Amino acid sequence: MANLADEYGTDVEIYIKALTTTIHADTPTSAPAGLHDLLEQLGLERHEYPTGEPLYIWHTVPDHLDSDEQKRVANRAIPALLLAGYTVNCDPEVFDEALYQQAVHRLRAPAARPAPQQPAPASPPSRPAPARRTP
Repeated sequence: MANLADEYGTDVEIYIKALTTTIHADTPTSAPAGLHDLLEQLGLERHEYPTGEPLYIWHTVPDHLDSDEQKRVANRAIPALLLAGYTVNCDPEVFDEALYQQAVHRLRAPAARPAPQQPAPASPPSRPAPARRTP
């Protein structure tokens, strides 16, 4: 089994597996558990071979989704992975600029909203300030 992330030195390689329609996300052999967890949180399914003693771990976009939704899942994952500090390469056959930009916008939207304003704590009463005099 070829591991494109190991081959290209990236954290995640997103591509369509040859002779299939399945979108894969390869991670390096030494990928941290946090990366695998994040990919699962982003909607990709984890696979291991051999079972029980993972030598090779990869993720796929769920097969039960139609092809448009599969691309959406893959493209929505990219900005979140980049934001988490991972290097990502996505095959042009999978990458969709509009879907990617929508995902970027969704990630930025919560950060762009101002935090709810809390009233300033009441300050203890102080002496009135002396009147200013103009020279």
